[in-house]
Amino acid sequence: MHAARLALVVAVGSFRRYATYRVATVAGVVTNTAFGFILAFTFTALWSERPRLGGYDLPQALAFVWIGQALLAATALMGGGAENELQGRIRSGDVAVDLYRPADLQLWWLAADLGRAAFQLLGRGVVPLAVGALAFPLALPTTPLPWLLFLTSVTLGVVVGFALRYLVVLTSFWLLDGSGVSAMSGLLGVFFSGMLLPLTLFPGAFGETVRLLPWSSMLQVPADVLLEVRQGPDAARALGFQALWALALLGAGRLLQRVAIRRVVVQGG
Repeated sequence: MHAARLALVVAVGSFRRYATYRVATVAGVVTNTAFGFILAFTFTALWSERPRLGGYDLPQALAFVWIGQALLAATALMGGGAENELQGRIRSGDVAVDLYRPADLQLWWLAADLGRAAFQLLGRGVVPLAVGALAFPLALPTTPLPWLLFLTSVTLGVVVGFALRYLVVLTSFWLLDGSGVSAMSGLLGVFFSGMLLPLTLFPGAFGETVRLLPWSSMLQVPADVLLEVRQGPDAARALGFQALWALALLGAGRLLQRVAIRRVVVQGG
């Protein structure tokens, strides 16, 4: 109970912290909306030539664009996760102080990232999606159940994204500078999440493989749930897929964290 209460406090504190960056939030909304229009017009041109490209009709494809812009900051697909601060603390050695806290390091930063993601979804996600819905014919559901499943899927996607980035951040215990690994991880996330193009457009075995990778949990799966491409038992399987990746990656992060902490202890005495 103590751990759950502490995690809630950290998440709320993180939400409030990001809410103070009002100018950055407005700038992010404008940027996401502008890119949404660019991608929407590009997709319109593509789908005018191939009306069922990737298994989506044009309203679904346009909705996919604006869902991606709504989730870009929340899932930290291009960086900006709460755990980025940890990378600097590892580099400076201040992480030794964090290890004395009566709280698990991974749980602390997961809670902080969930608070960050909640604000970014509300602060930078709602407006671009609303603008897109006013400007284009988007295939968005009109009943509450798909939206509830979507929010569940987004939450799982945020956890998967955090777990991936946390593994990357932990490499800073061994590397002098982990920014290169972080940059590579960000590129993989953008490409394999569906941010550039829906993963259903990739053909054959390659397409099947990328849809099984964890990055698909961050955008492709939530978008398909909201678009009702995945319904009923298929939607449940999609959520299960995300949950399995979340548990596997969090478990891997916990194991790597133990090795890293032993390294700190050995070096610092």
